[in-house]
Amino acid sequence: MSAIAYTGIHHLALVTRDMDQTIRFWRDLLGLPLVVAMGRPGYRHYFFALSEHDTVAFFEWNDAEPVPEKDHGVPVKGPVAFDHVSFGVSRREALWDLKARLEAAGFWASEVIDHGFVLSLYSFDPNGIAIEFSYAVPEVDVRREPRLVDPKPSAVTLEGPEPRWEAWPSGGHVPEEDRVVYPGEGEKLRAPKSVWKPGHPS
Repeated sequence: MSAIAYTGIHHLALVTRDMDQTIRFWRDLLGLPLVVAMGRPGYRHYFFALSEHDTVAFFEWNDAEPVPEKDHGVPVKGPVAFDHVSFGVSRREALWDLKARLEAAGFWASEVIDHGFVLSLYSFDPNGIAIEFSYAVPEVDVRREPRLVDPKPSAVTLEGPEPRWEAWPSGGHVPEEDRVVYPGEGEKLRAPKSVWKPGHPS
C-alpha cells in the first residue's frame, strides 16, 4: 500500500447545548473564524477555522449537558474515549497571551508546563471540554527525530516509528461503479446566497 498524505485534522466534532456561548468562546475569545454555519430546526453544525487545513466543529444538541471537568491526563475508570485536545500555537508568547485572555474572561488557565518537546497551557471551554495550547519547542523536532523514552516499550513499539502496512490486510481497490457520493448538506453550502455579507446576516 502506498503512503497516504494526510493534511491534518480536517475537523474535530464536539458537542454543545448552547451554540451562541460556544461562538463567543471559540470565535470571540480564542479568535477562530466561524467558517460554516449550517442547520435546520433542532439541529446546528458549526465549524471554526483553526489553520489552513484544520477546523473545530460543534453539534448543538438541546438535551446535551456540559461534561464534568476532568483534569487533563488523569486516568479514569470505566468507559472513556476522549481526554483532551491540544491546539498548536506558532509563538511561545501566545501561551501567556491566551492565559491572560482566558483568566480575564473568567476561565481557569494553568501555568505553562514544559513537556520537553512542547510547552503547554491547559484550560476548559464552556462545555467542560478539556483543551490544551501547545508551542512546539524548535530544538526538539520529534517529527524529524522521533524519541523513544518509555523505559519498558512493547515489542510493537520497538518496531519503530514508520507504518507497518503489512500488519493489516491490504484494502484492495474500490471499483469505479461503487464510488458513489451521496447527498448531504453540499447543495446548501454551494449556493451563492450561503456566503456571509460583511456586517449583515445572510
